[in-house]
Amino acid sequence: MKTSFLFLADGFEEVEALTPVDVLRRAGIPVKTVSISSSMQVTGAHGITVKADVLYDATLFDNPEWLILPGGMPGALNLYDFAPLQGLLERHASTGGHIAAICASPAVVLGRLGLLKGVKATCYPGFEDKLEGADVQSAPVVVDGKFITGNGPANSLRWALEIVKATLGEQKAQEVGSGMLFYSKTPTDYNFG
Repeated sequence: MKTSFLFLADGFEEVEALTPVDVLRRAGIPVKTVSISSSMQVTGAHGITVKADVLYDATLFDNPEWLILPGGMPGALNLYDFAPLQGLLERHASTGGHIAAICASPAVVLGRLGLLKGVKATCYPGFEDKLEGADVQSAPVVVDGKFITGNGPANSLRWALEIVKATLGEQKAQEVGSGMLFYSKTPTDYNFG
């Protein structure tokens, strides 16, 4: 299976960054955290510092499975301002590659790059005007083609499970979600919609 990459910039939302890494690894999906700066240490919006797996400048992004963007401010702005990441996202989208973004990042990064034109998407409330050309949805998580967007920290687990579902199928997503006690005794209580 191809490797997925989650990008970290100073000011990232910690819950939105660490939840998908944990969930994808539980599902057996290879994922690496990538610092876009010259330091492996990246500090989140709430003062939590994490050590990235790799540095952007030292990584080859050869046909990745997913490019994943947590939100948070100013993390999302810092991701957008990093020109090499803009180019990677544009190339990946142009070849039909999978992209997941949550919170401010669907709007501040993907929307401003024009990658969501005609795509159903959600984002953190108040950022909808930056979802340029998107079919804005008022939902916690939206899946449309190769894009999965989420609206904020409280829905990070749902968002991450949708990435698992899109990669390995609903049964694997339910297995991982059940193991984390996301579902009640009957996994069908949660509609993956």
